Amino acid sequence: MCMKMIISNKSPVPIYEQIKNNIIEQIMSNELGADEALPSIRVLAKDIKISIMTVKKAYDELETEGYIKVIQGKGTFVAPWGNALKKENINKTIENNLAKAIELAKNNNIKKEELIDLINLLYEGE
Repeated sequence: MCMKMIISNKSPVPIYEQIKNNIIEQIMSNELGADEALPSIRVLAKDIKISIMTVKKAYDELETEGYIKVIQGKGTFVAPWGNALKKENINKTIENNLAKAIELAKNNNIKKEELIDLINLLYEGE
């Protein structure tokens, strides 16, 4: 199995975190689907020419956070409940953007009702 992985030795972000972020991005963008197999720790380490321990740390954190599951003797897979994590991530992004919109509206004396009307219009595609 070949997986897209962009790793930079010049980045201030630790390599294990870059691996983790790459995999999360691929799960969130549906490039990796539920129950899809990931390369073994050894294979990924060899492919991107880094330490097995670095990949293991990334996989351990991904498993702890619920993005992947490890089935002893079978391999590592994208967790099916990743969709719940994806929805939570989307909700968080929406909340952050709405918070910015509300702050902008308040700072410019736009009433809540006007903002709600605008959201309704945009949501309905008008």
